[in-house]
Amino acid sequence: MDNEQVDVVIAGGGPGGLNAALVLGRSLKKVLVIDEDRPRNSATLRSHGFLTRDGASPDEIREIAREQLKTYPNVTFIKDVVEDVERKNGLFIVKTKNGKMASGRKMIFATGMKDHLPDIPGLDKVYGKTVFHCPYCDGWERQHDPIALFADGKALLPFVKLIFNWSKDLIVFSNGPAGITAEEKKQLMHYNIQLIETPIANLQSTDGQLENVVLQNGDSIRRTGGFMASTGEQQGSSLPARLGIRLNDQHEYVTGQHGQTEIKDLFIIGDAKNTFTSLVGAASQGYEAAVKINGDFAAENWADGLKTTSH
Repeated sequence: MDNEQVDVVIAGGGPGGLNAALVLGRSLKKVLVIDEDRPRNSATLRSHGFLTRDGASPDEIREIAREQLKTYPNVTFIKDVVEDVERKNGLFIVKTKNGKMASGRKMIFATGMKDHLPDIPGLDKVYGKTVFHCPYCDGWERQHDPIALFADGKALLPFVKLIFNWSKDLIVFSNGPAGITAEEKKQLMHYNIQLIETPIANLQSTDGQLENVVLQNGDSIRRTGGFMASTGEQQGSSLPARLGIRLNDQHEYVTGQHGQTEIKDLFIIGDAKNTFTSLVGAASQGYEAAVKINGDFAAENWADGLKTTSH
């Protein structure tokens, strides 16, 4: 792959990147997908909300996608990480962690976010099994359960309102000062939702099943499921920022329609622009960006042909 030139380089092989590769491959474009194979949803046992794949594991979905893409020899993959990108002479010159080089006329970043979970002992044993981030993915399975909701600050009350749709048996654990207003605390009391600001000592579980939230004062509170307002998410790649793409207040990359950035021919899709997009949302954005990119190619090639003819 050294110094290989393709039509489109895609950094990231999640549902957004893979769906973009599918549409571009079917559009007769030469596509290179570079992915480190460390997906954000690796801790998830089952994915939900993706029509025809509801309940499938993320690994299964990726395997099916990659198998189907084998139909298109113009789409290739390497397991690697894009470490540097330079825009030069109308091309995106890409260098990987393993020292590979490639260039593309257009580029998609589908590098997502990386989670940095809070330092709560025992959380790693239950996250993705009985404690989750996305209620649309996992709320159905936790309906009416005794839920521990981990949140603080401005995100606390909006997240409570959302989770309240699936279970009214909520206790909020802020793991220290909640950082909310007296009016917000009053609203929680109105709905008999207890707010516990005592720091958490650990989460007790058996085989991934949450059983108790143990506080530093020794109290042990039974809960069988949980949701986290934040997973400490951070951008999976800083390269778009180094290229000049702005970040908003939520540390998401700013794009226009179809994922097009302020840099011509550079697109960003999925969690990198939305923090949490969902599998089907990311796949949809990959489709949309790919259609826009192929349309741009078509217009550019048509214009180039006219120039050649005129001479």
